[in-house]
Amino acid sequence: MSKAKAFDVDALWALDRIGEPSLSPDGAQAVAGVTRHSMANNKAQSSLWLFSTLGGAPRRLTEAGEKDGNPQWSPRGDLIAFTAKREQAGVKDDEAQLYVIAPDGGEARRVGSVPTGVEAFKWFPDGRRIAFVSWVWPDRKAAAQAEALKDFKARKETAYVTDEALYRFWDHHIPMGRVPHLHVMDVATGKARDLFEGTAWELNRAEPDANTFDIAPDGRRIAFAFDPGAEKKLDGRFALAEVDVRTRRVDTLLQDADWHFAAPRYSHSGAHLAFLASHQALGHNQPDRLAVLDQRGHWAVFSGDWDHEVAAPLHWAEDDQHVLFAAEDRGRRHLWQFALGDRQADIVFEGGHVGSFAQASGFTVVNHDGMQFPPRLSVLDGEAVRRIEALNDERLAAHAFGRHEEVTITGARGDAVQMWLTYPPGFDAKKKHAVMHVIHGGPHTAFGDSWHWRWNHQAFAAQGYVVACVNYHGSSSFGHEFLDCITGRWGEYELQDVEAGTDWLLKQRWVDGKRIVATGGSYGGYMVAWMNGHVAPGRYQAYVCHAGCYDWQAMYADDAYSWHRKELGAAYWDDPQKVAAQSPHAFARHFTTPTLVMHGALDYRVPDAQGLAYYNTLKSLGVPSRLVWFPDENHWILKPHNSRLWYGEFFAWLDKHVVKGPAR
Repeated sequence: MSKAKAFDVDALWALDRIGEPSLSPDGAQAVAGVTRHSMANNKAQSSLWLFSTLGGAPRRLTEAGEKDGNPQWSPRGDLIAFTAKREQAGVKDDEAQLYVIAPDGGEARRVGSVPTGVEAFKWFPDGRRIAFVSWVWPDRKAAAQAEALKDFKARKETAYVTDEALYRFWDHHIPMGRVPHLHVMDVATGKARDLFEGTAWELNRAEPDANTFDIAPDGRRIAFAFDPGAEKKLDGRFALAEVDVRTRRVDTLLQDADWHFAAPRYSHSGAHLAFLASHQALGHNQPDRLAVLDQRGHWAVFSGDWDHEVAAPLHWAEDDQHVLFAAEDRGRRHLWQFALGDRQADIVFEGGHVGSFAQASGFTVVNHDGMQFPPRLSVLDGEAVRRIEALNDERLAAHAFGRHEEVTITGARGDAVQMWLTYPPGFDAKKKHAVMHVIHGGPHTAFGDSWHWRWNHQAFAAQGYVVACVNYHGSSSFGHEFLDCITGRWGEYELQDVEAGTDWLLKQRWVDGKRIVATGGSYGGYMVAWMNGHVAPGRYQAYVCHAGCYDWQAMYADDAYSWHRKELGAAYWDDPQKVAAQSPHAFARHFTTPTLVMHGALDYRVPDAQGLAYYNTLKSLGVPSRLVWFPDENHWILKPHNSRLWYGEFFAWLDKHVVKGPAR
């Protein structure tokens, strides 16, 4: 066995985290944000780095900021824009502002000062203007926004008051009384104009990112997705509209009550608009398809016969006959090129996991990762793939990593089900090993050949476990029917699949049947709570439930409550028995397996009362249990010291209830 150090949480947090790349117009250089965390200071610093696609060492571009991010190269190649909160010329940013810097270095310059801050942005094709998103008071003119913000911050009351259906998302409340508007800023003068001022138009209140709008090649129009409903909802069916930049006139391009439209993207000629379309009238789990709208108002779905979900952003190839995007396929995420004429999808870059990509002048840069390595940048050079950075290589080389593989088991309904295995470093098949199930959340996501910062398979395997990840029925990337078949019967097929994985493992001579545990977060946390009420005692020695859904009636306190009746097949007030039959709390009398419960107070996707109720129930039943509650974390554990504690409690709990010891 290698003498390399075990890969632990400190080693995990010592790695650089590379963000989404942007390519220079000539394709010769990529810029990306790089985040470095300090365990000593318990905080992160993000800066911009330049990477050559032609060869040469990466170069750090910014030093002064702590949160420099979202870099975008200008169309003329003379500037790189990014968002940051800095202090410049004696003025400290209260909200994130837009900055620009020359690619050859020098001092970054703040572009104007927007009282309500700058979020997502895109360059105009002329390289002189930028369109951006800012949350404003819709009843105030642009000149009055600064005063409105000052008054709001000076108020003595602390209550959040609303009559909106969508009022909080993930880990934050929607800014009270504010909505996201599109703005245009002149880069030279810093003057900004609200394109939606005095109107009812607004962008997506949940995640108004750069995929929600796009600028036409002539710079005269901006297409955007919007919720036409009088009451904005997280599951609203969006339409597409277009705003004239000069006159601010808005025209609806496409609206259909049966469909949800998103992520518009103009072709290079401006004659066509690619976008995502989901036929929601056929079911709430219908995938996003690739669709195209022409100038006459005619539109069509092009990927309807391709049983994959298309992910934003969309990127037109230079010939305007192909569209590039990322999409999952059997637990992996590839970069695809879709031929509109042939309606054929081909893999351009094979994952692992493609996180993001950029393309310019024939160059394609991909940010990708896998079970063996964190995100890295590579350039497609003909048919070859070439790394353009090695930021983490030296740190990774100091540690031993376990190999991984995928196996196929027979799960629910007799279907083939994928299970990923990650082995401990130096795995010896002649010895007996402990097994850790890591059950993914969602449920409509998938574990695959990817790097996970919070549930890191290599960190788990380094503790001596064989890590098993079952992509149960309901998982994404295996076709729509496989994903949708659990609707109205949550827990049933998924448990059969996890149990089938355990049965397969117990047949392997290298598995110790008395040292098997199950862990999971979010829907994976739901699954281990479900298992506690449905699996015979002793089959699993311990459970770990992180941010797990426990009581579907009480889960109406979450931000995604509008989906519950769709996923469960009924609302709790219409069919309480059907809902309870899918809820772990209804089977509490069967709980016996020791369980570690972990939760964050800022978790609005699965409110922390879920974890507290589960823990209190376990305590009331006399089941060995332990609670780790974070007052300052959301659905994820994001602070270095909290992450160290999380992993420490995780392993200590399993060590306490599993006589793990060395492989034997």
